[in-house]
Amino acid sequence: MPHDTSGPAPHVVVVGGGVSGLTAALTVVRARPDVRVTVLEGGDRAGGKLRREPVAGHLVDVGAEAMLALRPEAVDLLEAIGAGSEIVAPDTTSASVWSRGALHPLPRATLMGIPADPEATRGLLSDAEVARLVEEQPWSGPLGEDVAVGAYVAARLGRAVVERLVEPLLGGVYAGHADLLSMQAALPQVWPTVVSGGSLVELAARAFGLRAAGGPATPGPATPGHAAGGAPRRAPFAGIRGGVGRFPELLLAALEPYAVDLRLHAPATALERTPSGWAVLAGPSTAPERLEADAVIVTVGPAASARLLAPHAPSAAATLAGLDTASTAVITLAVERDGLGDLPGSGFLVPPVEGLTIKAGTFSGVKWGWTGSLSDSVAYLRASVGRAGEEAVVDRDDAELVEIAVREVSHVLGRPLTRLVDSQVQRWEAGLPQYTVGHLDRVGSVRAAVAQLPALEVAGAAYDGVGIPAVIASATRAAAAVVEALTGHPAASPTMGA
Repeated sequence: MPHDTSGPAPHVVVVGGGVSGLTAALTVVRARPDVRVTVLEGGDRAGGKLRREPVAGHLVDVGAEAMLALRPEAVDLLEAIGAGSEIVAPDTTSASVWSRGALHPLPRATLMGIPADPEATRGLLSDAEVARLVEEQPWSGPLGEDVAVGAYVAARLGRAVVERLVEPLLGGVYAGHADLLSMQAALPQVWPTVVSGGSLVELAARAFGLRAAGGPATPGPATPGHAAGGAPRRAPFAGIRGGVGRFPELLLAALEPYAVDLRLHAPATALERTPSGWAVLAGPSTAPERLEADAVIVTVGPAASARLLAPHAPSAAATLAGLDTASTAVITLAVERDGLGDLPGSGFLVPPVEGLTIKAGTFSGVKWGWTGSLSDSVAYLRASVGRAGEEAVVDRDDAELVEIAVREVSHVLGRPLTRLVDSQVQRWEAGLPQYTVGHLDRVGSVRAAVAQLPALEVAGAAYDGVGIPAVIASATRAAAAVVEALTGHPAASPTMGA
């Protein structure tokens, strides 16, 4: 039932102070500026996996450092809160793959590792592997049912495409394994082609403007800034001047005019039904605070969400509790600039079959102009470790992870890194939900169960995508549903209006 507008303004509690929770809060107060919103964050700061830390005297990203710009939600939200001028494009997106003892250019025209032009993979793939890729095979399994990305792509394009292209890219996005991840959920843009049985290579080519329907491939300069033929296109990735870790700070600034109370060190420990809505217990278990709420939006990870939902939606809680997650770590290195030499592009990916501990390296000072200009004497690089099932790697102590990063980045470059000036290790424990086969059905069952609970919504990386734009979309959807439950009228997106 809509809230009685003649009484006190409603109170909405948002559980979780990451970008999802902050977006949800902003959506609510922009639709109903009179609403009181309390954001409960268990940590010492808002922002979730978007964070900056000082390294060699300068703040740099130690979580996500780029946003997918081809999907508009993140860029649009920044523009809507007056921060559009802070959006920056990478200076270069020319990345490499470490394969068989050498760096090979990552083909620019690949759809999450599915190449638009098989010839562009030669060198990274052997001649025999390219020949197998060209001879695309039909899928012999059922169509219309979810399937693992690795099994499907391997059957159609060859195992090498999975191991040396798809796997390292999925490892960067999901920290998962291609043989477990869902085609429906992890590569939704490919799913219609799976159902129709169409060509994967032709799908990738069309996505990059390299092939007319039914026509021959036309290799061309499909760069991040221009499609083949020179037509302007949006850069695929974007950053924020000073770091993507500023995104939460910008959202908090946008929330300042409204009645939003951010409480740190205040994890939500329980939800209770009340005659008028909900009560949220927060803070230490020895002395929890009870917050009465007309509506609640739960944006924390699947395990914490499961604990809150268990008394009210046990089936949803069980499903969320069963979701696998991956832990990762980002190792940031600040090294002497003098003698470092040129670094090849924005960074590199490492397929698991290569046997290194790191899964990727980023040359931050080359990729982002703002990072490169931080210091005349220090250059910034980062390496990442951790895939699903590799918690032992992430649990190694800081000194060991830094030593591994320095050694393996040096190995890939073919020369020792210059003197290490400073370093920082940031762990993201259970930070990435795994979108394994059947994920969309599981999410659907969770949402169906939660829909039976009035004025309660869930959002976050466990549902509709792990990237920043997807998380923003998830939060906006949940908040709009809460506003409609309270008022009887749908909420506009926070990107609408100023």
